[in-house]
Amino acid sequence: MTKRKNGLQILHLLVLMIIAVIALFPILYPLISSFRTDQEIYQYNTVFQLHTLWPERWTTEAYASLFRDYHFERFFFNTFLVVGIILPVSVILCSMAAYAFAFYHFRGEKPLYALLLLTFMVPGESIALPLYQLMNGMGLVNTYSALILPSLANGLTLFMYRQAFKDVPISLLEASDLDGASWFTCYWKVVMPLCVPTTIAMCLMTFVNEWNNYLWPLLAARKDAVKTITVAITAFKEENVVHWNLIYSSSMISAVIPILLFLPFQKYFVSGIASGSVKG
Repeated sequence: MTKRKNGLQILHLLVLMIIAVIALFPILYPLISSFRTDQEIYQYNTVFQLHTLWPERWTTEAYASLFRDYHFERFFFNTFLVVGIILPVSVILCSMAAYAFAFYHFRGEKPLYALLLLTFMVPGESIALPLYQLMNGMGLVNTYSALILPSLANGLTLFMYRQAFKDVPISLLEASDLDGASWFTCYWKVVMPLCVPTTIAMCLMTFVNEWNNYLWPLLAARKDAVKTITVAITAFKEENVVHWNLIYSSSMISAVIPILLFLPFQKYFVSGIASGSVKG
């Protein structure tokens, strides 16, 4: 009986390992291929063999070339700058708007709230060209402003904060009001500290979305001076040749930052999403 139980455990372990390898393959293959040359990638790509998955000669030349020949640090700076401005401003603006919708009642409240919710239900691709025309008419194309301004308000962030605020006891706000606290004091010192998981979840979601944003930066920021990482990676796919080792290495570098940020806060992300999505 014990041998049978041990055999089943080993079988389950093997099955889980196979599933893990299959699930991780789309990440492991680019990671391993980033340490090989373009010639080797093309050489072993046509016929499947050991060196299709495992480099014959390991090299970090692709990573060195990114910063030596293509000045990839500039694109990192641009991306960090854009995301670093969008993140705090978006969270503050959307949470303040959610505070008004959660605790105040005014004429046109429901239609306005429904209109704001539509902003994250409409695909971004459908408004990309009108938005580009607007930015071009304002003379903001190929500037940081064109990358930052359209993302400062987010209907999903507003919705999640409003749902989380609805769970805050109204008695806390009434007590603060009796003590003479202003609306901003109630918002900043009473309500926001009670919604830390939601704040972390929205910060992570906003960071990952903006870090990986591709279509809008491709339209609005074509110059190297303001180009972001996702757009810069596409430059390695030229008309007659594709530099796969550069694409793989730059993609791995780009993916490291969100992963390192997400892993230590994933439990807060889950709890924040759960707390803001199940309340009426």
